[in-house]
Amino acid sequence: MKLVTFEQGGRGTRPGLIAEGAIVDLSAEGFGDAIAFMSAPASVRADVAKKKPSVSLDGVKLKAPVPAPPRIFGIGVNYAEHAAESQVETQKVPTVFIVLSSAVVGPEHEVILPKASSMVDYEVELAVVIGKPGYQIQAGQAMDHVFGYTIMNDVSARDVQRATTQWSLGKSFPTFAPLGPWIVSKDEIPDPHALDISLTIGSEKLQNSNTSLLIFKIPALIEYISGITPLQVGDIISTGTPAGVGMGRNPQRWLKPGEEMVARIDKVGELRNKLVAEK
Repeated sequence: MKLVTFEQGGRGTRPGLIAEGAIVDLSAEGFGDAIAFMSAPASVRADVAKKKPSVSLDGVKLKAPVPAPPRIFGIGVNYAEHAAESQVETQKVPTVFIVLSSAVVGPEHEVILPKASSMVDYEVELAVVIGKPGYQIQAGQAMDHVFGYTIMNDVSARDVQRATTQWSLGKSFPTFAPLGPWIVSKDEIPDPHALDISLTIGSEKLQNSNTSLLIFKIPALIEYISGITPLQVGDIISTGTPAGVGMGRNPQRWLKPGEEMVARIDKVGELRNKLVAEK
């Protein structure tokens, strides 16, 4: 299933399921948001998924599938080639930082290049969406806690990020966490560690890799993070970006107003966002 949050006809945001080229309106089934649907028993979700779609895609605007995740856990330098281009050593445990939920926007939403930074970068990432809470989860049971997968573009103001050893603020400007276009349930992606992942601007493919090259795989990330803080339904673990970011290029390449970032992950979809200058 593909879980979305959408807006149509001024009715406000509603959760839905993409089906037969239309949308099953989950608000009509009693679900207030995507997190409520993911929290429901699997049997209930399966029954709802059989409903006939009632909302045409005409005039629908997709929002971030989880508009306000409880937490977004970013994972740094989780591809060896990206670690090398960033001149950062791979750690013995995952490098984890927080991206503020206030930075989240959806597909086709503009990403604002702030006046406070002249070095804004792109980072396509496979994002894991937690569907079952848990604390001190063992790697062998970790996938039981995954609802599905989406795309996150971990937009980063490198000058702010690198000013200190703490990365979170450099990644949390408004609109810096595009997410979407939907969450694909895990049953549709048997192996999340075998997905082509890329980012293109214009005609130039700047990142092109495969999630098989992740250093810390999803079970290890869930075990590590949940060993410190209980995971909640709707939490996002953005698994890290492959090589090809602007910071690692020679000459370095920073994002510019008017460009459009297109992040793609096999079996998940495509996330498009245009860039504008802060007014």
